[in-house]
Amino acid sequence: MTARSSAGLFTKHADGADPGFFAAEAAGLAWLADAGPGAARVVGVHALHTDRLVLERLHPVAMTRAAARAFGEALARTHAAGAEAFGSPPPGRPEQGWIGRQRMAMEPTPTWGRFYAEQRVLPFARAAAARGNLSAAGLRAVERVAERLAAGDFDDGRPPARVHGDLWAGNVLPTAAGVVLVDPAAHGGHGLTDVAMLDLFGVPELPAVLDAYAAAAGLDAGWRDLVPLHQLHPLLVHAVSHGATYGAAAERAALHLVG
Repeated sequence: MTARSSAGLFTKHADGADPGFFAAEAAGLAWLADAGPGAARVVGVHALHTDRLVLERLHPVAMTRAAARAFGEALARTHAAGAEAFGSPPPGRPEQGWIGRQRMAMEPTPTWGRFYAEQRVLPFARAAAARGNLSAAGLRAVERVAERLAAGDFDDGRPPARVHGDLWAGNVLPTAAGVVLVDPAAHGGHGLTDVAMLDLFGVPELPAVLDAYAAAAGLDAGWRDLVPLHQLHPLLVHAVSHGATYGAAAERAALHLVG
């Protein structure tokens, strides 16, 4: 994928992009932008083509603690805007989703645990194992977590959240007007999944972001104990694309959850 900038605009381009790849990103941005007053800001879309997406050009600045707190609160409002179901894609989005350049299912599912196990954890664990980037023992540990997920052991009664889905630091851009989100893999999910990815890959002033989010979202005490569960998916995604170091981290997370 290539990118180029011009006055006020930023163009993402990819020869031979999968059909719907850029349309999926544009639909996700529109859905997140429609989360209502006080929600997290997202980059503006100026034009959509099959092989490219023309976006508002952003001018990043250093993250301040005040901006981090405001972002945490805004992210909670985005999540609270909700989704039709766990796993549901944004309106108008192709059924096929992506996280980075990897395909990702978008099938509405009644419960979060079943959705997370079947569409986020197991497919990427099996792909990582097939590449030799997740050990046989690691795959068994992940499968044990998936069994608990599908059984509802981790369902907490929260409704589907409107999540960004790929919320690592590179997709969180502080600007003079506040934090702006880019490059989503948006879907109906659990808000802690966005939070856990921020925690996994880091973002400036992370403690301020997390504290503000937890207060605004009304998280229960002990929510941090579930962070390894929500980090399983991004760890496994990276195990597929970036190697066995991430597979080993996913194995450790799974073993932490099943003992």
